[in-house]
Amino acid sequence: MTHTAPSREEEKRRAAHYALSLVQDGMILGLGSGSTAAYFVEFLGRALQEGVLQHVIGIPTSTQTEALARAWGIPLGSLDEYPELDLAVDGADEVDPQLNLLKGRGRALVREKIVAVHARHFVIIVDESKWVTRLGTTGPLPVEVLPFGAQATARWLRSLGCSGKFLYNEDGTLYISDNGHYLYFCTFDEGIEDPYGLATLLKQRPGVVDHGLFLDMAHTVIVGTATGVEVRERPR
Repeated sequence: MTHTAPSREEEKRRAAHYALSLVQDGMILGLGSGSTAAYFVEFLGRALQEGVLQHVIGIPTSTQTEALARAWGIPLGSLDEYPELDLAVDGADEVDPQLNLLKGRGRALVREKIVAVHARHFVIIVDESKWVTRLGTTGPLPVEVLPFGAQATARWLRSLGCSGKFLYNEDGTLYISDNGHYLYFCTFDEGIEDPYGLATLLKQRPGVVDHGLFLDMAHTVIVGTATGVEVRERPR
């Protein structure tokens, strides 16, 4: 079945709207980044404006999400103020059968990961196109790297069997993350054969800040479909 762009957007909206049903008054929420998470922020903002929800505080994962949440009047805080989150809701670029994730093509992977590990319940909202049998098959793995020695770090990353490129802005300048780092996109022709092994190598390498493999982190994945939603849970 061929999906048109509007149907994908409707799937995203369905997943985001379902996630809103998990929110209760007084919760501290991690607010993810990306197009699907933006729908959740919109729905949350409307619920607060209409009095359906009260006393909710959001912890944004990017400056873009922060701006969107402020536009919707969502009260915001920080992890320093609220280190234990009741719930974090975010999107993903890919989800595999074990509910492992590839994230960060929307450029906010480090803050997304930090917020996620502080949440009691980490919920992912996606449309059906995000399901894959192997991570890294629909696009690159983002890796955030320090500017110091960035080209040397990129050479090391390519030695792991990927092709890659730095992310650039439309004006031709290097993209700088919210954290002041570069983003390098690693493409594996056959996908990532061993995500756990790769994640270990990346975390051990000086110069690599973090990567877009979110392994054993998602508790719930909500998938918007053409007819409704599907909810998949990791055993807890």
